[in-house]
Amino acid sequence: MDLKNFVLDVNDFPKPGILFKDVTPILNNAEAFKFTIDEIVKYAKEKKADVIVGSEARGFIFAAPAAYAAGLRFIPARKPGKLPRPAHNQSYELEYNDSNLSIHKDDIKPTDRVLIVDDLLATGGTVKAQIELVKMTGATTVGAIFLIDLIDLHGDDVFDGVEYKSILKY
Repeated sequence: MDLKNFVLDVNDFPKPGILFKDVTPILNNAEAFKFTIDEIVKYAKEKKADVIVGSEARGFIFAAPAAYAAGLRFIPARKPGKLPRPAHNQSYELEYNDSNLSIHKDDIKPTDRVLIVDDLLATGGTVKAQIELVKMTGATTVGAIFLIDLIDLHGDDVFDGVEYKSILKY
């Protein structure tokens, strides 16, 4: 299935000069959405993951159903102030702003094999923050998978040795 048929370009969103890749048409097509989740599940099984981490907000859209379909735990990486229990926090930079992600300190065990799932890889800031959060727990990040990879915005070893896969490349 060619998922590029379901990705729309939106100019100047969320600010002028940004070409936004809108993936909501994938969600609006049951076959395309299932194909996407199945690809993530295959990679999770290949990496022998125990848990999937997905970031707020668009990462949740793909990470949670993939975790369910793979029979794995799902851990949300949330924006500041969203988690009620003690949490690890990590700040990061994006191409158009700075942010912070948190995970509950007791959600990931040191023996866990963690797969990070997100909708889009640009500069890698969000996933680098998630890799740091996983390190704080003592667990191992076994890989990351993205629906879309904007290959011109990052280097080949963007995650310092953590392997990743992309379903679509632009």
